[in-house]
Amino acid sequence: MLKKFKGLDRKTVLTIGRIGSVLSVLMYVSYIPQIINNLNGNYGNPVQPLVAAINCTIWVLYAILGEKKDWPLFTANFPGIIFGLITFFTSLH
Repeated sequence: MLKKFKGLDRKTVLTIGRIGSVLSVLMYVSYIPQIINNLNGNYGNPVQPLVAAINCTIWVLYAILGEKKDWPLFTANFPGIIFGLITFFTSLH
């Protein structure tokens, strides 16, 4: 199975990466309904968004601290820091 992927052209690999980046951003934007619920007093569990924010922070640091900056990785994970922390703090009661 992996041998099939090794033969992919650069354009296909970039397309897969872009789709992954968009899906990552959408995953963190999906916290918005939970943030609204939290603000309305229907609190969610704070653990998952906090862990997501920490995870994204690690990936963002990895993306920018390397010799060659990985901007797609940075872009895919930075919203997770923001939305994860907002969701976490609004879920505390």
